[in-house]
Amino acid sequence: GPHRAMVSRLGRVGPLAPMRLVPPSQARQVGTAATGNNGNNGKSKNEMSLDERIASGEFDDSGSTKEKITRPLRKALAKEPFGVGRALSLWLAKLGQQWRRVAAERMPVATGDIREIIGQPVFVPLYTLFKIYGKVFRLSFGPKSFVIVSDAEVAKYILRENADNYSKGLLSEILDFVMGTGLIPADGEVWKVRRRVIVPALHKKYIDAMISMFGESALHGANVMVKASEKGEAVEMENYFSRLALDIIGKAVFNYDFDSLTHDDPVIKAVYTVLREAEYRSTYPIPYWNVPPLRAVVPRQRECDEALKIVTDTLDELITGAKRMVEENDEEFVEEFLSKADPSILYFLIASGDDITSKQLRDDLMTLLIAGHETTAAVLTWTMQCVVDDEEVTRKLQEEADRVLGDRLPTLEDLKELKYTTRVINESMRLYPQPPVLIRRALEDDVLGGYVVEKGSDLFISVWNLHRNPDYWPEPDKFDPGRFPVDEPMPNEITEDFRYLPFGGGKRKCVGDMFALYESVAALAILMRRFD
Repeated sequence: GPHRAMVSRLGRVGPLAPMRLVPPSQARQVGTAATGNNGNNGKSKNEMSLDERIASGEFDDSGSTKEKITRPLRKALAKEPFGVGRALSLWLAKLGQQWRRVAAERMPVATGDIREIIGQPVFVPLYTLFKIYGKVFRLSFGPKSFVIVSDAEVAKYILRENADNYSKGLLSEILDFVMGTGLIPADGEVWKVRRRVIVPALHKKYIDAMISMFGESALHGANVMVKASEKGEAVEMENYFSRLALDIIGKAVFNYDFDSLTHDDPVIKAVYTVLREAEYRSTYPIPYWNVPPLRAVVPRQRECDEALKIVTDTLDELITGAKRMVEENDEEFVEEFLSKADPSILYFLIASGDDITSKQLRDDLMTLLIAGHETTAAVLTWTMQCVVDDEEVTRKLQEEADRVLGDRLPTLEDLKELKYTTRVINESMRLYPQPPVLIRRALEDDVLGGYVVEKGSDLFISVWNLHRNPDYWPEPDKFDPGRFPVDEPMPNEITEDFRYLPFGGGKRKCVGDMFALYESVAALAILMRRFD
């Protein structure tokens, strides 16, 4: 067989530690009985993890507050020897039952301090909360409140059956400074118009043209890895896959060669500065960056503005260059238009006569650039994490790559034939979905899971929880590509009835799903063909 070097990796993230979960009504009792210290094994609140604090019931707000407040009085009155107090106690007990019934019909609420989730992935505590509070509950942090959805039927209703009632909401606000009204954050008529223009660019001839580029980029990446291996150097795989995916999306979207695998382009540094800022703003409680004087004096905001200028200036240059090429080439625009000189999405949009402002085109390009590389890089990183210590999966991947590809770069037919490799990617996206939550905002009052959701409510559809729900998946925490047999249809939101949302679902489903899947399969197959 072909020579295979060893893949070395740093910064490996292990599986989450297992944890015993109990209903909130039992949490304090169990903890107290076991340790005599509220179940914390002698730890102070500051020493406990957020998961431990949630399970202890600290944030619990279930039941009726009025019933809890009056309970000591009711118990005291029940001991009164003359009967008057006992009658009053009975009346309070019946009233308490009524209060509890009303409380039971309210959406469960988990409360806490928003500082608890800053600095950690929000979807991890959401899974713990889901096990305690159920398929639909409200998570409140001071003035902020989010409805958390962890149920396939409710997710289907939001994403497909009543999708017109839900906007991107909070996501649009977070991403406005970087993506504006690009395809992902856009809502309403803007989204409809931009989708009608962009989707035709992703036609079959375009995907066919991209396949060879996927293979060439992946082979270039493998050669970079070989050089590191020969020098005995470790390669940090998340950084590697981010650079590989950025190289691919740069060529695919606007025919720009970052070659970030071998050098640091200033545009790359600027893109990642902007990405870090978007993440920072998503959890920071006070949006001080909306105050111009503060934005001018705070160093990180000045750095962000400078990075944005670098990216927007570069995009403007690419747009100008593509317009000039379209005018010079004067090619006839047909249904599946593809220029041999420049097969990029940018060239397609300009050649199609897309009549929009440069600002809108920049927003679209920025959206495709960021969304099109960050997610794929994360999928490939987690796939490597899943595969790297599994000898059987590694062997099967290598056998399939040797049999299907040999020493060739993949064609479209090859990628369709790499069925086991595809199932490995499918299963990796189940365990580590990208993104792990989908964000929506209710435009009008609605009912979800039997609970009223008011107009303006922000929702998190927890894809992570759907993909790890033990009611949907046997052994949900186990990496098992065999759960999606190669002789059955490709798993997606339709085949799995919205229990599996690797690319979302409904009309806002990712438009680049096949692009991303083929890119990931090509990269994994070529890497596994070359390395152990």
